[in-house]
Amino acid sequence: MTDINGIPNEDDPRQRPLLTAEGIGLTEITEMVAGIPERRETPRAWYIAFACSLTLLSILGVMLAYLIFTGVGVWGNNNPAFWGWPIVNFVFWVGIGHAGTLISAILFLTRQNWRTGVNRFAEAMTIFAVCCAGIFPGVHIGRVWLAFYLFPLPNQMSLWPNFRSPLLWDVFAVGTYATVSLLFWYMGMIPDIATLRDRAKHPIRRFVYGVLSVGWTGSGREWSRFEKAYLILAGLATPLVLSVHSVVSFDFAVAQLPGWHTTIFPPYFVAGAVFSGFAMVVTLMIPARAFFGLKDIITMNHLDVMNKIILTTGSLVGYAYATEFFIAWYSGNPYESFAFINRAFGPYAWAYWTMVSCNVISPQIFWFKKARRSIPIMLTVVIFVNIGMWFERFVITVTSLSRDFLPSSWGYFKPTIVDMLTFLGSFGLFFTLFLLFCRFLPMVAMAEVKMVVPEGHPSHVEDNGASNE
Repeated sequence: MTDINGIPNEDDPRQRPLLTAEGIGLTEITEMVAGIPERRETPRAWYIAFACSLTLLSILGVMLAYLIFTGVGVWGNNNPAFWGWPIVNFVFWVGIGHAGTLISAILFLTRQNWRTGVNRFAEAMTIFAVCCAGIFPGVHIGRVWLAFYLFPLPNQMSLWPNFRSPLLWDVFAVGTYATVSLLFWYMGMIPDIATLRDRAKHPIRRFVYGVLSVGWTGSGREWSRFEKAYLILAGLATPLVLSVHSVVSFDFAVAQLPGWHTTIFPPYFVAGAVFSGFAMVVTLMIPARAFFGLKDIITMNHLDVMNKIILTTGSLVGYAYATEFFIAWYSGNPYESFAFINRAFGPYAWAYWTMVSCNVISPQIFWFKKARRSIPIMLTVVIFVNIGMWFERFVITVTSLSRDFLPSSWGYFKPTIVDMLTFLGSFGLFFTLFLLFCRFLPMVAMAEVKMVVPEGHPSHVEDNGASNE
């Protein structure tokens, strides 16, 4: 399988297809990846996509400004549904960012060499998703200008945060997650940015890439220290895969509300986060690899493996749905039983069955190899998964709050146009950052791919477009 250094054996047919298309050498990898940010003229399609994302981003800015100057009454939140779309969107975006840490850290520690083709996408997506997630709890507090009260800072009111509140745990958990993920993403790019610096012809590009590459020369000593530091960061990031979304789940699990107060939430949320994160990676990767000509590096085999993970985590999420109903029945608690019956057959039944259809039923088609390797099918499934995972957070949050212990306080949550446009605008922020990343930074970890691909494979593919598809 591999030699003593962990490098795949080029004669082993089980290893070779997961890396790149056959015959791709080191020079071709550099030309494919570095050639994208080196283009003098930006493609027109990129400008069109960037204009659309900027439009959505401007909508987000307008909605946030309107919210701050008017107040949270512009949302659909009511009594008893004090938590509405802002918290739903927060949990959704934190979950989207989970695949990046898992691919970068856990798969790196377990020496899964196929990760090298997709980890840069996932890491970038993590950073951008956390940026989107951080907006919603910040504005949900109402008085945005007092957000610094969340931190243990001396202030004129002598107020300190309540460290027993899970909402405060979110601040530290997500902040740590964002910091480590940003360091992991940036440090992994340093050798590749140095390649862009050495190839840059324009002095401004050379200067910018030179600053970002922090004087990287590629010496043996630098590589030795780089690999040690990368390994340490991977070890630090690995617990975050389990801890961050577990802490987010504590927002619900430590409450006394029926439908929330359950011990299954931490593993349930982690599985759902990996599920939605991998679905978003595939969603972004399919058009990017086709548009930028990366099919020989990000092969169909990479997508096949990721679809298997989506199938596995989707099945785990379906098992968690069934377990919730079993716990509600087995506990003998009438309030708990009512909460789950209300989810499936109450006024929000349309949201519940949309969630089940998208998250449990649609990924089952990936049991078939032809479906896992069909671009139209996988793109359809991952879009359904993204929709279904948003509805999962909506079902957990809104259906439990809208009907609590007292029927006299029941209410029906309806989002306003401000809710909808704010959520839509968050996609503008996400895609704006992602498009800038695709245009000016290496989308694939060239240095890591070269470490696991033997140069000069004898069976060279003459047609550059003839990959494993």
